[in-house]
Amino acid sequence: MYLKQLSLVNFKNISGADLELGKKFNCFVGNNGSGKTTVLDAVHYLSMCKSFLNSIDSQNIKRDQPFMVVSGTFFKDDEDSLVYCALKHDGKKQFKKNKKEYQRLIDHVGQFPTVIIAPTDADIINGGSELRRKFLDGVISQLDREYLENLVQYNKALLQRNALLKYFRENRTFQQESLDVWDAQLSQRGTLIYQRRKRFLEDFISAFSSYYKTISESVEEIGLVYDSQLSEGDMLDLLKASLEKDRAATYTTVGIHKDDLTLTINDFPLKKFGSQGQQKSALVSLKLAQFKVMHEKSGITPLLLLDDIFDKLDDDRVGQMLKLVGGKAFGQIFITDTHPERVAELLKDEKDVKVFPISQGEIQVD
Repeated sequence: MYLKQLSLVNFKNISGADLELGKKFNCFVGNNGSGKTTVLDAVHYLSMCKSFLNSIDSQNIKRDQPFMVVSGTFFKDDEDSLVYCALKHDGKKQFKKNKKEYQRLIDHVGQFPTVIIAPTDADIINGGSELRRKFLDGVISQLDREYLENLVQYNKALLQRNALLKYFRENRTFQQESLDVWDAQLSQRGTLIYQRRKRFLEDFISAFSSYYKTISESVEEIGLVYDSQLSEGDMLDLLKASLEKDRAATYTTVGIHKDDLTLTINDFPLKKFGSQGQQKSALVSLKLAQFKVMHEKSGITPLLLLDDIFDKLDDDRVGQMLKLVGGKAFGQIFITDTHPERVAELLKDEKDVKVFPISQGEIQVD
């Protein structure tokens, strides 16, 4: 699978662009703020129905413009698919494939998978547990629509249960029967999510460790452990046991929404004891493991988006990574960088390379 063509109208700081893309390396070079990352975000939009930078859709419309359009033609399974997204400031997001509009955006997720490595991903290592859950959910959701459906319904039930707990406190009342309805939904959905996460991570952890050893060329031991309260018991039992605590807190204190991934280096927490190089190697390894497992499970080669990572890694790690992604296992790759000469040097031995200079939202094309 690869993206043949990409068109943008009023998307962020790009007024208009129509790009014919190469099958392997597509490099967007220019100063910071020129629009390089905007192009990668547009590709992410066509894959995931949303920006990887800004969750508020209307803020992705170019300033002082009434609408935006992002569209692209994917080549997959020997046929072209036109994906189209349009949004007005005062309207609903419209998403189509081959001119047929989706009723539910989750029906599109996973058809044209992407993996992105961006500067903001450092928060996966150093940030709170919700960021690691978001990463995990994003990977599995592209592979398993049932998982995504369960996740959506779990989060809806969680909001309802929390609202009910708050209502009980504010009105000095309590109705166990009302709470039981949401407990049952959380238990059913949460158990399925826990089992799917656990099964997915069995293959993922092995791939993660393997990539880390290659990229870092190091002998230290990297670790990744799945922490979940559901490993201690049935979720319905956990909800019942935490009832008084939940009533006092006015929110649900147990469940898969508390899960975490613990990364270690030589059995110590990576975010506390890992060097910058070790943390960066671990991050890239997480994303390449995501690529590998998604490819193996779906049979589709995801697009790989590398946003400004050459400034974040030393030359040795960059070299090791490019050796990996330049191989046949990896397909189409999008790269942004501030230095055209660096891109030229790093990819001098590659045959299929297209370079797109960008300046102030204007993309130069051949």
